[in-house]
Amino acid sequence: MFIQVKLLHGWQEPLWYEVPKEWEYKKLKGSLVRVPLQKRITTGLVIASTSQRPAVSFQLRKAIAQELFPCDTSYALFLDQLGIYYHLEPVRFYQRMRHFLTQDSASSTTHESLLTSQSHTTNNTILTDEQRVACEKIIPHIINAHYHVTLLHGVTGSGKTEVYKQLLHTAISANKSVLWLLPEVTLALQFEKIVRTQLSDIVVYGFHSATSKKDKRAMWQDLLTQKPIVIIGVHLPILLPIAHLGLIIIDEEHEVGYQEKKHPKINSKEAALIRARSANIPIVLGSATPSVNSFFNVTHKGWSYIQLTKRFAGNFPTIKTVYLSDGKQRRNFWISQELEQAIKQRLSNNEQCIIFLNRRGYSFFVQCKTCGLIFSCPQCSVSLTLHQDNNLTCHYCDFNQQLPSTCSKCPTDQKDFLKKGIGTQQVVAILEKLFPHARIARADLDVTLKKKMWQKTLNDFEQGQIDILVGTQTITKGLHFPRVTLVGILWADINLHFPAYNATETALQQLIQVAGRAGRQSAESLVIVQALAQHSALEFLDERTYEKFCTQELEQRQLLAYPPCGRFAEIEVRHAQEEVIEQEVIRIIHRARNIIHINGLSVQVLGPSKPGVHKIKNMHLRKIFLKANDMRELHVVYQQIIQKRFMCSLFFTPNPVTQ
Repeated sequence: MFIQVKLLHGWQEPLWYEVPKEWEYKKLKGSLVRVPLQKRITTGLVIASTSQRPAVSFQLRKAIAQELFPCDTSYALFLDQLGIYYHLEPVRFYQRMRHFLTQDSASSTTHESLLTSQSHTTNNTILTDEQRVACEKIIPHIINAHYHVTLLHGVTGSGKTEVYKQLLHTAISANKSVLWLLPEVTLALQFEKIVRTQLSDIVVYGFHSATSKKDKRAMWQDLLTQKPIVIIGVHLPILLPIAHLGLIIIDEEHEVGYQEKKHPKINSKEAALIRARSANIPIVLGSATPSVNSFFNVTHKGWSYIQLTKRFAGNFPTIKTVYLSDGKQRRNFWISQELEQAIKQRLSNNEQCIIFLNRRGYSFFVQCKTCGLIFSCPQCSVSLTLHQDNNLTCHYCDFNQQLPSTCSKCPTDQKDFLKKGIGTQQVVAILEKLFPHARIARADLDVTLKKKMWQKTLNDFEQGQIDILVGTQTITKGLHFPRVTLVGILWADINLHFPAYNATETALQQLIQVAGRAGRQSAESLVIVQALAQHSALEFLDERTYEKFCTQELEQRQLLAYPPCGRFAEIEVRHAQEEVIEQEVIRIIHRARNIIHINGLSVQVLGPSKPGVHKIKNMHLRKIFLKANDMRELHVVYQQIIQKRFMCSLFFTPNPVTQ
């Protein structure tokens, strides 16, 4: 017997090896083996086997050993299907999974006590009628082990976590393991602690950037022995081989964070759906603001739809929209009279406030008033963001410099620079002037990257030691603060006009999620939504009207054949020289149109487009989009495009979402 092996590292072409006689031949394909390569021993993936000696002129060397690998009978099929969907060789997924297993996390120790008391429900919680019905509908699919998709639409604070906990118990009791995906590591850590605290009889592992090498080894050992476990993470758990996988949960399923930011831009939610089908198991997608795609699939793909319409505790907040263009006098442009008065009232009642703005830093950009120069990143096509320490920073490549004392193009002094826009740092400064006795803190990416600071901020806010928390999207999901009775949204329409087909959807989801932090355990609460201009999406800020928005949004997308009413794919083109990329994208488009014509395909080519950020780390970017009714046609076009060599790097992303 002979096997063809694709090495995980080093040699790119597949190599043939002879199999030792004592090996079990039937289960070799898709397994990992140790093989000799020159003077070293390395690991490879078996991609083919044959009893006939391959037609090679040299003596074949013998494979040395089979690596211990969890027995997952559907794993190879899953990776094959995932590879086809993203135009990647399955070996890429093995490489990534193994690399992460052996990679230690420098930040793991700082996460251990994160969110010490965020487990706001208890193990003996009595289910509401809606929660009980939801469990009764999903549990049979776990017991009977067949592919079934359930969309769990639960309003903010409705107790979706309680439903998940019941499903975990059912699966583990049936000797089945569970994958639970969340869109951010901080959320994964939070729910790890909840499950460990409240379901102490269940073995729980995190598998993400904060997981230590020791915990990864322990998890791998349990996977080898087929012990039923729960694995919680973001992107990486879906690539693990798991014997007797019985359920996948995708929480906050609407989040665009499930699509990775770096190429290949694997969407963990889509990968999970492929995994569930290949393993023939149920999958539950939960959210207070489900994606428009998921609503579409309920009616067009037969997904089950379950609603939790009532809050577990507290009442829905009152929502008031204020337009900053109303001409009213106020002490600061960004804080309306209504919001200032509401904050004063909460402070006097010892209640807490969340102020939301989806921009960090102090100002978006700095411009010379005399010559118009905007301080920009030398490596990326973006302006530099001004931070409070007079530091100009690029949020794409981390380039930074101090704000110069004079303009580089004219003699204008720093005091005459225009600081445009507003960020969370400036909001804190404004609030400190308006409310000098209030305890104010910030929660944005600049803070969350400093794990100990982030931990302290959350714990202090939860314990009532902070009155006002100013934050970005970091605070829009998953967090539960019972004392919050006011949410102020400073610039609600900032992302509603972004040039992407799903911009309105993602912006509204974010607004509803942050509004949902108010009144989770109080009878009365208020959300003040400030906007500069009117937009139809602002009519749906009450989350109880969200389903109506989805219906309206689907009607619009149907007219333009955008997902989910049509299929979409992105080809990103990259090269270090702008003149080269300009020539190559034209060649790619010509080739795509020829392929469409020759094969009689109904595919539309859009572009090339120059994205808003068209240079990152000195690499120029262009984008080409393919649109059709059938995703298979898009795959045909791309597969034939890459058969021709181009000077640029090409990256394919099916169903891209705006981050």
